[in-house]
Amino acid sequence: MSEPTHRRVSHWWREVGLTARRPQLDSTIEADVCVVGAGLTGLWTAYYLKKLDMSLRVAVLEARFAGFGASGRNGGWLTNSVTGGLDQYLATHGEDAAARQQAALTKSVYEVMTVARREAIEADINPGGELIVATNRAQLGRVKAELAASSRSPGTDWEALSAPDVTARVDIPGVLGGMWHPHCATIHPAKLVAGLASVVEGLGVRIYEDSPVEEIRPGSARTAIGSVRAVSVIRATEGFTTRLQGQRRTWLPMNSSMIATQPLPPEVWQEIGWHRREALADASHVYMYAQRTADDRIALGGRGIPYRFASRFDVDGQTPASTVAALQRVLATLFPAAQRVPVAQAWSGVLAVPRDWSSTVTYDPATGFGHAGGYVGTGVTATNLAGRTLADLILGRESDLTTLPWVGHRAQRWEVEPLRWLGVAAIYAAYRAADRAERDGRPSTSRWARIADAVAGRGA
Repeated sequence: MSEPTHRRVSHWWREVGLTARRPQLDSTIEADVCVVGAGLTGLWTAYYLKKLDMSLRVAVLEARFAGFGASGRNGGWLTNSVTGGLDQYLATHGEDAAARQQAALTKSVYEVMTVARREAIEADINPGGELIVATNRAQLGRVKAELAASSRSPGTDWEALSAPDVTARVDIPGVLGGMWHPHCATIHPAKLVAGLASVVEGLGVRIYEDSPVEEIRPGSARTAIGSVRAVSVIRATEGFTTRLQGQRRTWLPMNSSMIATQPLPPEVWQEIGWHRREALADASHVYMYAQRTADDRIALGGRGIPYRFASRFDVDGQTPASTVAALQRVLATLFPAAQRVPVAQAWSGVLAVPRDWSSTVTYDPATGFGHAGGYVGTGVTATNLAGRTLADLILGRESDLTTLPWVGHRAQRWEVEPLRWLGVAAIYAAYRAADRAERDGRPSTSRWARIADAVAGRGA
């Protein structure tokens, strides 16, 4: 007998398990709001709609089960980072708008923690902050540049760390320095999304699972055997958006892969430290991200094979052996003592990357159609802000959220194939070459990495 899908898609779901699947949509129903996608964007939107107006009829359609996508597979970072950086908003909307976007994301970190506490969602939330480490001179230069830039951006609250400062937090061989800020927590992704789905159902939202939507248009969403007619229809499908008709070039489905070790014994943790359980990343171009879990594992991720031709990806998250081996090498380099503990599971997911790396929340009151996404790697927090913003937009409420600079943002479409695949492959080849050069002693950021940033649209 094959292993249940939820146990394959991530370590997080293997731990949590699933209750009985929710019913399929097998008829035509009516609702005030139909949300397509039962990840965090869709569930937060439904949650805040019901909190604002309990009389609303809200239906959520999900192709597999709630939290099947990135919401149940991510690295568990609840952080205030702005997708693509603040420079984009400084350039297009000015200092005040950029500061408001940053402040809204910072507030959203604490909003998620507040809702989890109020609604009794046990999601292993640990507010240890975010720690970025530098293990060579070029990385340290980028950390210092980021610290200088953040000093001009209120609300980021980054602090510089010396090599001994970092080692006092987590013992990483060869570390030269780093930076830390307090506005970040680690979470258990499946526990958060499963708990939120249960809370939303308790508010009267109807969630239909195993109901893949084949067509979305203003006023309706249609599956193979049912449909929803609604005043407002919201697309909340993130990396899976490219599987919808006409959306192949809207966002790029970027693959991100993770491994989780077996629990490390106390003597290994004595060597490593990491007692505050900060969200941890390095300053490389093809960066890694990690957390120390509540049950003392290391969950570590990176890009692996970032993109497959024609926006294809394995829906269930099967991870190539070469990617697993690469992540194990990163684990061994950063945490030599962890080599003694086997890897328990590897998995992959997709995140949505806009052409300009800028997230968006959009709603047209004339048609009732809206969408949100393109979070790249900041979705655990950004989905909450998007859900609150969509709720205000749908209900016609003017608020500080509805005037944020990401509202109504439209990025250009990605290039046609094979240009898209060739471009992404070249970009990541350049990033990997830059990382190798920097590990070998290059003292500053490689020219190839700067070119790759420009081609990718990062920092534009």
